[in-house]
Amino acid sequence: MKVNVEDISSVKKKLLIEIPKEDVIKETDKFFNKLRKTVNLKGFRTGKIPRSVLESRFRKEAASEIGAELVNISYSQAVEENNLVPLGVPEFDYPEVVSGQDYKYTTTIEVKPLVSIKDYTGLKLKKSVYKVTDDKIEEKLRKLQKNLAQMRTIDEERPVTNGDFVQIDYEGFKDDKPFPPAGKSENYVGEIGSGTLLKEMSDELVGMTRGETKTFPVKFSDDYVPKALAGHEVFFTVTLKEIKNQILPDINDDFAKDLGEFSNLEELKSAIREEMERNYDNFSEKQLYEQVIDNLIAKTDFDLPEVLVNHEVNQMAEHAENSFGSQGISLKDMGYTHDDFLSKYRPAAERKVRGLLTLGKIIEQEGFVINDEILNKGFEILSKRLGQPLESIKMVYKQDKERAAGFEENFLEEHAVAYIIANSAVEEVEAGGDEKDKADDMK
Repeated sequence: MKVNVEDISSVKKKLLIEIPKEDVIKETDKFFNKLRKTVNLKGFRTGKIPRSVLESRFRKEAASEIGAELVNISYSQAVEENNLVPLGVPEFDYPEVVSGQDYKYTTTIEVKPLVSIKDYTGLKLKKSVYKVTDDKIEEKLRKLQKNLAQMRTIDEERPVTNGDFVQIDYEGFKDDKPFPPAGKSENYVGEIGSGTLLKEMSDELVGMTRGETKTFPVKFSDDYVPKALAGHEVFFTVTLKEIKNQILPDINDDFAKDLGEFSNLEELKSAIREEMERNYDNFSEKQLYEQVIDNLIAKTDFDLPEVLVNHEVNQMAEHAENSFGSQGISLKDMGYTHDDFLSKYRPAAERKVRGLLTLGKIIEQEGFVINDEILNKGFEILSKRLGQPLESIKMVYKQDKERAAGFEENFLEEHAVAYIIANSAVEEVEAGGDEKDKADDMK
């Protein structure tokens, strides 16, 4: 067998594989001998059908199956002999088999890039430090207070004022027709002036009385999100059904008990502080991790295999679609096509693949292998990050082999990053306002 490897790029190879006619004849004989033993043809006894008859009757099937078998046998041998490790499913272009002739076909594969990375320790890193303040705890208590609030309908006939809760029916129209991206809802409850309603809708509702219907225009900016509304002028028809106010419970020991596991308010505050500290620590560690990845990426330059990028793009897009779908929001509602979504996530996918390939090279160079120390440290980090008991994490690892392999891969990557951090200069800095907002949004 002859194999010629053509470099399309550093990560894409085209293989021309030529199989000698002797092997073709051998595989052809094997196919027809097997066929003769199983096929039934009128006028012939099973096992006694002449080869010429079989070749005539099953020419197309023979050409296809013999070709597939020759490819199956030779492809694995070709990549092994040339020290190639294909990624994903190869692309084949092969003709029909012609008896008595050499068999030639081509295949295109992608392989891992040759990654070169050095000077990955001794980095200058900054770790953001987040402090849990009493104000943050009070803010969380107020959110919990709202969750336990009761809504009461206001019976008196009066107009809507700022701070009221309103129960409304609404629908968006464009060119006198329903405009789905603008939405339609019945008995929707929102708070005037809180941002739970469009500002224009909130402003128009002020002064309305129960049972009143109003139609008004809203002009969405060209960069509005969701994109399906950007640049459009939409007419909303709104009917005010009820005006409500919120009865908030007092924040005291009874309030804490109503939340379940707490005997008094101080216990609740302590639990809130612990949860916030854990979330802030997780966010700070994630920031530091990503800072290391950015530093590593800046030190490398290599081609990315499309198969890895596409896999990551599809995973990211699918996760986002499912997340929006759970909220009843479709891509169409946001003004995206599936291809738009893939394009949106491609830069992030490319960054992730580049970072993982670079980490993989560092793991190889440092000789890191999974062991009990790395496993136990990984379990501890995952338990802290997810807020789940350590033993439940270990149980998943023991019972699910597929997820266990993923755990080990992630633990090695985190071990490599921890090694880089431990051998770099890390300056702790107080988190700025924007960072604090992002950290709070992540919780």
